[in-house]
Amino acid sequence: MGGEDKGLLALAGQSMIEHVLAALAPQVDTLLISANRNRERYEHFGYRVVPDVLGSYLGPLVGVASAMQAATTPYLLSAPCDSPLLPPDLAERLYWALTEAGAEISVAHDGERKQQAFALLSCALLPGLLAYLESGGRKVEAWHAQHRLALADFSAESECFLNVNTPAERAAMERRLGP
Repeated sequence: MGGEDKGLLALAGQSMIEHVLAALAPQVDTLLISANRNRERYEHFGYRVVPDVLGSYLGPLVGVASAMQAATTPYLLSAPCDSPLLPPDLAERLYWALTEAGAEISVAHDGERKQQAFALLSCALLPGLLAYLESGGRKVEAWHAQHRLALADFSAESECFLNVNTPAERAAMERRLGP
């Protein structure tokens, strides 16, 4: 997106992150925003903004670790800011998949592939995640593979995980969301 902060880009009359916040707010007790730039702009949404603890722009797992450190709950639900069609029961379905499988991490599955960024993670995994990151690890799937992983079936709602990475995808999402 030309180096722009995707979360703050307008989409159907709101910023992308506003769509995500509106979807997640009824599903969780506390929301955190992981952001390394435009912190003041993100703070205007009324939620705590958490910067990366191990240096900026080292990948999504650093944001997860940072949010885990700030979390006051036993689990952390993660979702990217560029996916405005989140299901209203994302947290619940990830939780049930996690508890039914006795897992440490639950990931959404769209029927074709794992949607690694849409996950429910035990905050007890923080020490191991920090060690993984400090050793140079950055791959989400490789870190997930080290833990008991459950998949939550979202195959009937695979469009919920569409994300916006290009101007063309942004225009298509604008048409989908309508005025």
